[in-house]
Amino acid sequence: MKLLGKIVALLGICFITQAHSPLAIGNTSSSINTPPVTYKCLIQMMNYTGERAYVVVSLVDPNGDYVKTLYVQGDDKEWFPDLKNWWSFSNGSSESIDAITGATIGNGQRNIISLSFDQSQVDSGYTIRFESAVENQEYYAIDAEVAIESATIRNTVNGKGYIRHIRMMPN
Repeated sequence: MKLLGKIVALLGICFITQAHSPLAIGNTSSSINTPPVTYKCLIQMMNYTGERAYVVVSLVDPNGDYVKTLYVQGDDKEWFPDLKNWWSFSNGSSESIDAITGATIGNGQRNIISLSFDQSQVDSGYTIRFESAVENQEYYAIDAEVAIESATIRNTVNGKGYIRHIRMMPN
């Protein structure tokens, strides 16, 4: 009987330990993959003169550091270095952007893209950063930035450069 009591006690300790471990369900640690959240993102461009804009959409952590590239508007890799901040991150990383690359977007045009990130990044200080550049014109390191906050993510965010505004909508 004492042996059975010890086994039950050990099982109870294992159960409690597992329930409070980093792998427990509901843990929002960045080391655990949580289900992705997907949003449609409307990018409305300003009326400007010149070539079509390259726009990079990146996930940025609460410290302002790049986490990953979510989308690239522009598929001619020759111009990627013009997006200076993103390029210094992306060029040194091993991420593949082929599947998240689309055509450039011109003045006054709009594009709707799909963006996904982990549920754990909502209401945790993460942002979605939009960088833009146009050939032989100005570069905007932060043309627009959308906070991934459940209370405000659907708000329209005005751009500071080639982007007129950004609007996020649940997918």
